[in-house]
Amino acid sequence: MAKKDRGTVWLAAAGLLIDEDGKWLVVKKKYGGLKGKWSIPAGFVDSGETVDEAAVREVFEETGIKAEVSAILGIRSGVIKETISDNMVVFLLSKKDGSLSQNCDEIECAAFLTREELKKDPDTSLMVHYFMDSKQSFLEDKINPGDVFGYTTYKIMDCR
Repeated sequence: MAKKDRGTVWLAAAGLLIDEDGKWLVVKKKYGGLKGKWSIPAGFVDSGETVDEAAVREVFEETGIKAEVSAILGIRSGVIKETISDNMVVFLLSKKDGSLSQNCDEIECAAFLTREELKKDPDTSLMVHYFMDSKQSFLEDKINPGDVFGYTTYKIMDCR
């Protein structure tokens, strides 16, 4: 996939789907800072689509699951190397149709895992831990998702 010039203000969308058994739909990407980490399916918003449509599309592309938006969970906003504004809206999704598969070259693995499995796994990303554990309405920028990303500021705002 060719890297697009996104300028210095980025908008991404993520979709957290929790099935009827309480298992979380998570993926391990093959590249980037989340390589090998359980994370919420996510990607950039494309031209001509809304942020919620992007979340639904990304979940389908990465996992084969068709979903619909139920609510906004939160917003992740950061600044990379004091230059790039990197923003993501995280949606709660419900399953409509489809079966689990790795549908694209970006994904190493897709799975439905319990909260307990995710909490115990050292390869679970910071954002997954945040949404499992947070009871705050706002988290200051005192967290670091990993030096590999190069964030100089990083915040997650919880909308639940």
